Amino acid sequence: MNQHLNSNPDINEASVITIGTFDGVHIGHQKIIQRLINTGKSKNLKSVVLTFFPHPRMVIQPDFDIKLLNTIEERREILLKFGIDQLVIKTFNMDFANLSAYDYVKTILVDELNAKHIIIGYDHHFGKNRTANIDDLRLFGKEFGFTVEEISVQDIKDVAVSSTKIRQSLKDGDIQTANAYLGYPYFLTGCVIKGKGIGKTIDFPTANIDIEKPYKLIPKHGVYAVKSIINDQTVFGMMNIGTNPTFDEKKQSIEVNFFDIDTNLYGKTLKIEILHRLRNERKFNSVEQLQSQLKKDKDQTLKFIQTYDE
Repeated sequence: MNQHLNSNPDINEASVITIGTFDGVHIGHQKIIQRLINTGKSKNLKSVVLTFFPHPRMVIQPDFDIKLLNTIEERREILLKFGIDQLVIKTFNMDFANLSAYDYVKTILVDELNAKHIIIGYDHHFGKNRTANIDDLRLFGKEFGFTVEEISVQDIKDVAVSSTKIRQSLKDGDIQTANAYLGYPYFLTGCVIKGKGIGKTIDFPTANIDIEKPYKLIPKHGVYAVKSIINDQTVFGMMNIGTNPTFDEKKQSIEVNFFDIDTNLYGKTLKIEILHRLRNERKFNSVEQLQSQLKKDKDQTLKFIQTYDE
């Protein structure tokens, strides 16, 4: 399995390619990737996913505060699980944005990636100022010897609707809908950093998760049931996203109270899968009230885990 970031892969074998941002790699994207793999097998071509980073909007509209469902590392991890032959991640910068449609097709799709078949949506635009479309790609195909297959309008619509629904659901705290559209639990990846140690003093020690990438979409503040793999063990817990209003904190933090684990987690990078939303974050009048609520949250989480089917 080859993967490239910021490199020129030069694929020697003939390939079938699909191109896109694939943020979230949700069920709509998964359908396209499955089609790519099946086409590769039936036509005896290498299956290649071409994606870009940073997101074009980050480069062309740097003031636009875009939030993505995956960091580029997360996107890579998910895409590679599907069994594609090659993932190519091109650095999107102004030089790339200014490539003419001809140069993009010739230098990247043909010379580097050896494209013989390309699967894209009718609304795919490329080249400088995104002036070229699928009809132009078909003309280039005649010149350079590749065929173009169009993803149906309905499938493209499904992809767009899914992405919008997932983002909105996460902002609303509707984790169930988000996970249904993703086809897997939404997750956060971060390093465990030192917190203020308040959790320990109230018998609910927490791991403070630092989400390094500012463009990663964080779900609505609240308390969630979560799971993680720690030292090859599945560990469940509950996570609070918010500002700890009971202690008059102002800064957003992400803290996880893991059940049945007695390991020093400082410095570990964890993947936290979000399974279920328990409640909104709220301010309690006393530490005792907070403790009492956390016990209820834990009971509720344990109940949920019993019914949770992976």
